[in-house]
Amino acid sequence: MRLPLACLAPAALTGAALTLVAMTGMARADYVISAYGGYNFSFDGTVDVANGPSTHTLDMSWDGRSFESGAPYYGLRGTAWLNRFGQPNWGLALDYAHAKVAADPLPPGVTTLEFTDGLNLLTVNALYRTRPMGRVTPYLGLGAGLAIPHVEYQEAGGPRTFEYQVAGPAVQALAGADMALTDFLSVFGEYKLAYSHNAARLVNGGSLTTDIVTNQIVLGASLRFGEGR
Repeated sequence: MRLPLACLAPAALTGAALTLVAMTGMARADYVISAYGGYNFSFDGTVDVANGPSTHTLDMSWDGRSFESGAPYYGLRGTAWLNRFGQPNWGLALDYAHAKVAADPLPPGVTTLEFTDGLNLLTVNALYRTRPMGRVTPYLGLGAGLAIPHVEYQEAGGPRTFEYQVAGPAVQALAGADMALTDFLSVFGEYKLAYSHNAARLVNGGSLTTDIVTNQIVLGASLRFGEGR
């Protein structure tokens, strides 16, 4: 499935967040909209390429490039805490992370291999928060969803793949702490570990497959709506 617009994943997040609000109801609710930035880096791995008659596995060193190549690393999240159901410590969240990776160094014969317009991860997450400790509330989360990378691949003298694709499943775990500044505004720090399976199509009918584990160190701000706990 090809995605023509880079903004499709954030738009999907917004629509899904509104759906969460509708599903949980407005009474006795606690809704949070968050935006964050930070730094991402990935473990080394392998890439399987089937390109025309040749099939080969490349050992890959990934560079995070969090602050380069256009938009930096960033993310958006919509959260609904389940106060209405008598479970104020539990919540559901839609999370979109615009992570980035690129091959460094490039394998011999390859001129481009990167996901720097986004190794985009869109996940549904279950969250658990502890009781506040003063202004600080620790939390944990697990999520699953889709990897929607912008695939950029080209071999010397060959055709160029340069497009968004729904490439495969993604899962993530996260842990962080939120610090309230006012009744409606807070800041948070977080660590996320995400795995994505990326099975991409190349323009000549070939394929590129790689599993990427991404570390994300996050700082962000949140706006809260509803009556809280």
